[in-house]
Amino acid sequence: MFLRNYLFPGRYGPEWGSGGIFGLRYHNGTLYFTLAFEAEAHFIDVSSGEEKTYDFTLLGEAPTSGGDTYNAVETVDEFIYFGGWVHAPAVYREDRRILFNNKYSHVHAYDTEEGSVKLLWKDSIHHETDWAGEVSDIIYDPYGDRLLLAREDGHANLGVYSLDRKTGRAEALIHEPSPKGTRVHDTAFFGIGNNFTEGLREFMALDLISGKWETFKPGESADGRPYIRPELGAMSSAYNRAFAFVRGGILAGNPFMGEEFSFYRLFDFYTFYAPFRVNAINVGGGILTAFNAHHDAVYRPDSNDSGIGWTSTNTIAGPSVLVYIAPPMVKIVGAFGARVTSIEKMGGKLLVATNSAPNTGAREATPFDTGNRDIVILDEKILQERPPAVSFSLPLALPSMAKELGAGTFGGFPLDGYRDPRALFYLSGDNRLTVYEYDLSLPAGEATVETFELKAGKNILDLSSFSGIVSFELEKLEKKGKVRVELR
Repeated sequence: MFLRNYLFPGRYGPEWGSGGIFGLRYHNGTLYFTLAFEAEAHFIDVSSGEEKTYDFTLLGEAPTSGGDTYNAVETVDEFIYFGGWVHAPAVYREDRRILFNNKYSHVHAYDTEEGSVKLLWKDSIHHETDWAGEVSDIIYDPYGDRLLLAREDGHANLGVYSLDRKTGRAEALIHEPSPKGTRVHDTAFFGIGNNFTEGLREFMALDLISGKWETFKPGESADGRPYIRPELGAMSSAYNRAFAFVRGGILAGNPFMGEEFSFYRLFDFYTFYAPFRVNAINVGGGILTAFNAHHDAVYRPDSNDSGIGWTSTNTIAGPSVLVYIAPPMVKIVGAFGARVTSIEKMGGKLLVATNSAPNTGAREATPFDTGNRDIVILDEKILQERPPAVSFSLPLALPSMAKELGAGTFGGFPLDGYRDPRALFYLSGDNRLTVYEYDLSLPAGEATVETFELKAGKNILDLSSFSGIVSFELEKLEKKGKVRVELR
């Protein structure tokens, strides 16, 4: 396969910072993706290489901007259903603001047989600063032959909606904000909560046969320690369980088969390093997704939060990593820059869309996209090869701050495939380190715990005697030191 366009520098597209390449989906001989913030939907006939581009003007007048920033896409029969949000037309002000009067949430359908685009549904509240909930996920219900829409990012019309794919009629099923969902057996699980204030609060599950809803709380951590702000990035299913990829780790389980949701700490740095604005796909019976280093960020420090928001979103603890989930194994299979935005499998290859820049905040809009976006093509065999060497570096002031809030256990480094991993602690004073060792067992098992005495200065901890996943906790607060973990 040859992609005529695979590199996209920033062009006109008023919004907050950078969007990305979203919704990568190969279906019925067509490769689809949306380029944001330019609001361009691309459809490539893989056999001929012919490429069509749609600018979302069925929603309103040009110039449009936006598109999709959560990978809202589903396929049924000959159709590719793609959703998200679009400004039509975009209105940019020179005080670094964008007006939202013309912002629409949408679902379109692309007919792969006819090569045509149809607007199926749209919604807007036509407000200057607020907007209707974006479509952040689309899930097909085979029993009801309908589309289930998850909507969390916005100010009105949030929740889970049912959309008739023939008439375009939508109705709200619940009004709790939901960014993502996944289908397990005959149930659709949805993560509930606001990602920018609290993270995932609970799961709500819809029985696709009876229409009944049930609610479940996230469970305890496999390492036995508290966790905070599990912002929800992606969901998927395998092994008859739902997997929710959140800031700080993974929540996995299925109460309908007698197993509560458990939290597995993974890449928990008390920054906004998270599996956010990326999808998760099934490959080889497992799940492939990414944890991103820099997906959303505060561009200018704000005195109102004492710089905490700037620090937590701009501390780059490590590269973005592509991770393969095949319980009890969690394996790093790729290392990338600021963020991975979309993943798809096609013809023995993995397509990985990336971006060099994050989304930014409300008064940090630009009249153009600020990132460089591209598509990297990898061979599926990376799932079976040794993982790449990666390193992470974290100021210990962040776990110490979290410890004052009742948390403080950090890390969750997957060691599978590494022969000589180690951790280097640079401390301002003597301290005691607790290491928690666990894996992604289903159902969750208990962690093994070991303690080590560390001295002021440089300490090297050999991790080769550990297996699975390890997380750390320091007994005393450390405001000046740092830790560097090298997986090699």
